[in-house]
Amino acid sequence: MVRVSDLDAALDFYCRILGLIEVARRDDEKGRYTNVFLKAPGDEVDMATKKAPLLDLTYNWPSPTGETEAYSGGRHFGPLCYAVDDIYAFCARLQENGIAVNRPPRDGRMAFIRSPDGISIELLQIGEPLPVKEPWASMANTGVW
Repeated sequence: MVRVSDLDAALDFYCRILGLIEVARRDDEKGRYTNVFLKAPGDEVDMATKKAPLLDLTYNWPSPTGETEAYSGGRHFGPLCYAVDDIYAFCARLQENGIAVNRPPRDGRMAFIRSPDGISIELLQIGEPLPVKEPWASMANTGVW
């Protein structure tokens, strides 16, 4: 579960940019929150048994006075990890969408980015690492990851 401060921005990031797919949504009026469950493309999901990994985005609604909780840090737990078919193409697409690749895939295997709420997300190449290539091989880290 990941707490998000702006559900629309989070869904844009996780669905449009990362490519996850919304499979279920639940609003809880009494608890004042919304859960949105996302799956990776190609994963089969049985919501009754919760088979297949799902990412639960939890949006805590503003208080009746309009106050919201700020989330910061994003590394107080292990990073989310997302496996991709071509880490170089995926990171290039992220950059085209204004997402900073904080730790570039210099090794053809691993990169790190941050969500709109500052959550550290590890990207891993599926299978063997890709051959090392530019501009990734000499790209410096940016920010924190």
